[in-house]
Amino acid sequence: MPAKIRLQRKGKKGQPFYHIVIADGRAPREGRFIERIGTYNPLTKPAEIDLNFDKAIDWMQKGAQPTDTVRAILSYTGVLYKYHLLTGVKKGAMTPEQAEEKYQAWAKEKQEKILSKIKENELKAKESKKEKNAEETKLNEARAAAVAKKLAKVAEAEVEARKERVAEANAKAEAEVEAAARMKAAAEPQPEPVNELPPVHEPPTEVQPEEPVNELPPVHEPAADEVTPEPETPEAEPKQE
Repeated sequence: MPAKIRLQRKGKKGQPFYHIVIADGRAPREGRFIERIGTYNPLTKPAEIDLNFDKAIDWMQKGAQPTDTVRAILSYTGVLYKYHLLTGVKKGAMTPEQAEEKYQAWAKEKQEKILSKIKENELKAKESKKEKNAEETKLNEARAAAVAKKLAKVAEAEVEARKERVAEANAKAEAEVEAAARMKAAAEPQPEPVNELPPVHEPPTEVQPEEPVNELPPVHEPAADEVTPEPETPEAEPKQE
């Protein structure tokens, strides 16, 4: 059975990485191999291929058959095209110079396509990143608005709770003041009640008639022809020597 050019899987789970090897067609896929001629990393864009070009052509000229995946890799790198041109040279269809000229033209065109694809992928990556950033910005704004709204509700609830606590504290303080006033009033001695005598029933007083006012006796006025005796003056007492 001829040799095969195939992939041998390496790498971790979910992160495949392959070796391009020459192995016996009867050997298991992950078994022994004859020679390793390159590597293949499908996770990059475009895929990263490191291939020994001359050894690949040499093994194909020896009759090694590539698997489908390896055939696509060899076609992408130009190994199959170069092998086709060399086969034409062997058959006399063209000279080696013509074959090399055709291969260089193909390689130049292929390189331009690869560079164009790389630029296109970069532009797509930038646009995707830009869109992703815009979406993240909108999402962050929505989150910020939701957080602000939630904080506003929390602040409002806290203000209401504070008002309730203040009202409860004021009511409690008023109750304590009233209780203290009642205790103080209860502790002070109360004045003894004055026994008020019942009102005495007095009989109605009779109005006494007023006594007549004693009138003065009439003054005796002397008559005009009556002589009024003069009062006697006392004699002067003799001076003592």
